[in-house]
Amino acid sequence: MKRIESPKNERVKQWKKLLTKKGRDKTGLFLIEGFHLVEEAVKSGVHIEELIVAEHAVIPASWNISHIPMTIVTDEVIKAISDTETPQGIAAVCKQMHWNVDDIQTALFIDAVQDPGNVGTIIRTADAAGIDAVVVGEGSVDIYNAKVIRATQGSLFHFPVIKGDIGQWIAHFQNRHIPIYGTSLQNGVDYRSVSPSSSFALIVGNEGSGVNDKWLQQTTANLYVPIYGKAESLNVAVATGILLYHLQKK
Repeated sequence: MKRIESPKNERVKQWKKLLTKKGRDKTGLFLIEGFHLVEEAVKSGVHIEELIVAEHAVIPASWNISHIPMTIVTDEVIKAISDTETPQGIAAVCKQMHWNVDDIQTALFIDAVQDPGNVGTIIRTADAAGIDAVVVGEGSVDIYNAKVIRATQGSLFHFPVIKGDIGQWIAHFQNRHIPIYGTSLQNGVDYRSVSPSSSFALIVGNEGSGVNDKWLQQTTANLYVPIYGKAESLNVAVATGILLYHLQKK
């Protein structure tokens, strides 16, 4: 078991690079922290390259981690690799996931949603609603961003969340004659006018500008959630939850 005491250690510098998209893309790794997320990763079978544990932290006896390399570090090191104000004393370096998504029947496409809290919540909601996969398109925040991962509460580890080309995925669903729904007030219909289905794709879009027009022109229908009060709009994650639970036939 290794021990690192200085935040200036070269290994620590490598871990810190995983807090950046460039560092994650270059290595194919990402960093998670906190007992809940590390436990979810362990239970879900995520490939963990290394556990980073503060000297005062107590790892639950129920965790099956005997095969995972572990490095003991000081509080200063934990703080150096954390992006939270109060680190819990445990982190893990994980391999980015690769999923088989050839035969999915239900999917959520995220188009240029940039807020990490929204993207993470959307992923968590799609998991809860039983959607087969989430495709995160160009212009969206990186799915391995630390704030995204925290907002997913571990759902990122449970089911396919992939970076992809929304145009290609629209074509894939069209070729299989599966309905594709956009989200738009303009030329849209009340979501309740569409019947639930065991196969569909839903596209949700940017917080300010919505779904790209070129995608809206290729959908089966574009849906909206009516607003009865004085609110200008619904949060994209809230709207996504309403739509997924309505569209999903279980």
